[in-house]
Amino acid sequence: MGLWLALIAACIGTYICRAVGVKLAGHIHQESEIFKWLSAVTYAMVAALTIRLIAMPVGLLDNVPLLIRILICVFSLAVMVSKPSKRLVPALLTGTALMLLYGVWTT
Repeated sequence: MGLWLALIAACIGTYICRAVGVKLAGHIHQESEIFKWLSAVTYAMVAALTIRLIAMPVGLLDNVPLLIRILICVFSLAVMVSKPSKRLVPALLTGTALMLLYGVWTT
């Protein structure tokens, strides 16, 4: 019974926050300074987490040398930059394939 109450409380809390977000969405101006600041902070957090994942990985990725991780990122970015509007999936596939290839080659 306690688990069901926790689930219901979590759902209510989530949907209340979503409802408030929907209500306020019409009043937010994308060109406002606060919105620009929030966007900058969001992009900075994503960049920092990406760099942390590459430089200080946890788990299996820690077994891959830093130079290999950086080279795979460079190759993936090169694919992405070649035509950014249509290269996200090929860039992700390039990174994944190269990492798998390294794993198969070293075992």
